[in-house]
Amino acid sequence: MSSKQGGKAKPLKQPKAEKKEYDETDKANIQKKKEEEKALKELKAKAQQKGAFGGSGLKKSGKK
Repeated sequence: MSSKQGGKAKPLKQPKAEKKEYDETDKANIQKKKEEEKALKELKAKAQQKGAFGGSGLKKSGKK
């Protein structure tokens, strides 16, 4: 009554990805994208050091 297949079946191994050949325009685009991402990270870091954007928002006086 017992079978050889017990428990979870193991997933099949994925074939290794082949290295892609890039020409000069592709390399330039990849480099430009990396530089933009680096600049964005730096801007985010600077913004976090200064504090919240726009202060604390709308303030209510409590008067009716």
